[in-house]
Amino acid sequence: MEIVQFTAEMGVVVAVLAFTVFLFVSEIIRIDLAAILILVLIGILSYVPGLENVADVNQLFNGFASNAVISIIAVMIVGAGLDKTGLMNKVAAIILKRGGTTEARIVPIVSGTVGVISSFLQNVGAAALFLPVVSRISTRSGIPLSRLLMPMGFCAILGGTMTMVGSSPLILLNDLVDTVNAGLAPDQQIAPFGLFSVTPIGAALVVSGIAYFLLLGRWVLPGSAESDGATGEGQGTSAYLERVHGLRAIVFEVDVPGNSPLVGEILADINHENNLYVISTFYRGKSSMIQILTAEIAAPCRLAIIGKGSVVAAFAEKYGLRVMPALDVFAEEFAATNAGVAELVVPPDSVLLGKSPRDLLLRKTYGLSLLAIHRQEDVLSHVQTDDHESTQIGLVPFQAGDMLVAHTRWDNLMRLQQNRDFVVVTSDFPQEELRPKKVGWALAFFLVSLAMILFTDVRLSLCLLTGAVGMLLTRVLTIDEAYQAVGWNTVFLLASLIPLGQAVQDTGTAQWIAQGIIALLDGWPIWALQTGVAILATAFSLMMSNVGATVLLVPLAVSIAVAAGGDPAIFALTVAISTSNSFIIPTHQVNALIMGPAGYKVVDFVKTGGLMTILFLVVSMVMLNIVF
Repeated sequence: MEIVQFTAEMGVVVAVLAFTVFLFVSEIIRIDLAAILILVLIGILSYVPGLENVADVNQLFNGFASNAVISIIAVMIVGAGLDKTGLMNKVAAIILKRGGTTEARIVPIVSGTVGVISSFLQNVGAAALFLPVVSRISTRSGIPLSRLLMPMGFCAILGGTMTMVGSSPLILLNDLVDTVNAGLAPDQQIAPFGLFSVTPIGAALVVSGIAYFLLLGRWVLPGSAESDGATGEGQGTSAYLERVHGLRAIVFEVDVPGNSPLVGEILADINHENNLYVISTFYRGKSSMIQILTAEIAAPCRLAIIGKGSVVAAFAEKYGLRVMPALDVFAEEFAATNAGVAELVVPPDSVLLGKSPRDLLLRKTYGLSLLAIHRQEDVLSHVQTDDHESTQIGLVPFQAGDMLVAHTRWDNLMRLQQNRDFVVVTSDFPQEELRPKKVGWALAFFLVSLAMILFTDVRLSLCLLTGAVGMLLTRVLTIDEAYQAVGWNTVFLLASLIPLGQAVQDTGTAQWIAQGIIALLDGWPIWALQTGVAILATAFSLMMSNVGATVLLVPLAVSIAVAAGGDPAIFALTVAISTSNSFIIPTHQVNALIMGPAGYKVVDFVKTGGLMTILFLVVSMVMLNIVF
């Protein structure tokens, strides 16, 4: 092996690396701005005489057109398209139904699902697709997003080691093996790896990752496990009613059996006589907001009722009903991302003046389930509280200046913003128009992209862009919505760091570091050499692209194995798997993707990712030697 001599250019690159680590850890400036600063610094240094090889200024900005960066942009657009159809809402609802609202049940379901998906759809794609799902789960369950995104992101990275198409290094490995075999004796040559050759190793890593967060998540994850996480649009209906309007009432789900004496009763009479408010029904497999209060109860069914706990309990006992321990069939309907409590004012020129909600068929005509009317100092409501008597507000004529407190869907509230008969006061609600009729097109182009990734040799970025452009042409998304869907801070972070990784490789800095470590490991036992190679691959993947680290280290690792009498296949695979051990700093694409939405700091990755890195090394070393 040719000896690499240390040069001035290597010294400059090492200094820039150290400066980058300092900026990331100290966070004296934003991490994406720090990456841009490093990009500019490398470009300027390349003009200094004697440092021309630090960077090729003609290719300095090629990172913005790299396969990785374009893939991230495309997958964000694809994910936004699926989200726009409401599909991700349904996925979130299924997960919540299976996992409840506890962190200990949601984390394994989400992380395990993403881990499996990322074994076929590269990890950044799986993470980007599930980002809106996890965001909705956080809102509905009250679990802080910071306690869900890191387990999801880490398991997406781990899942990339489950198949030979799960990550770029594993995809590249068989090509590198062909090259390396040319210099090996016939009995030392490495056989090509099959698609599922690494599945036992990847599966063990995913399981260990989930176990890590279940057992130690309370201490290693940022954010309080007891935090309610409900702010702004995430506030529940009952909390909002109590805080703002003094209506200390909760939304209950009540099961009505077919033989209940409630069958045939009129909704308006039920509300008035029992001091509660039936807001929605579930009958024959379909949930619907009640539109006409003169309708009768048909059973068996479920009712969503707003009222005091004691009042609802007495009502259930009176009619032989069962109060459910938590919202079940109404969980999706009352999710804060779909519907909630809104405030509207009746203006002086409104056609509503002098007419009652029943006269106007308020629910059917405007989609508003009226909970209360604020009239000067008075609060009129169906629901009896400690401060207010119940009022049959369905018969109360509206007056100018009345503040209506109503439960409604957010898409319906957006339409009411254009109605001159109301002044919509509520503003902090999700003002996005879902397009459920476009779900067919969105799924079709997502599957086209997935098929191209799995069954063709087309570049990943082009596969994903095909799906993104298809969604734009079929108007699943508008082009402006596509631009808004892209996390440009993530794009600039990754694109700006690519030249630094290239400089580490082109100036020989990576080879010089590898040479020194290999010399240090000389004479060690085979297991120690393999561990040293794994640590080296881990360190290099933090400084440069994992593909670059794999290309550089696989030939070196094979040479070490041959010289020490080890198995070249195990050493080559050790490199390809260990370059996915990127948890300590947010240089990995997945870590960069989740950093902004969850509000993570670099120190969070150091704290949580440090232990994960050690766990990865231990599990991967044990499994590699068991399997191979």
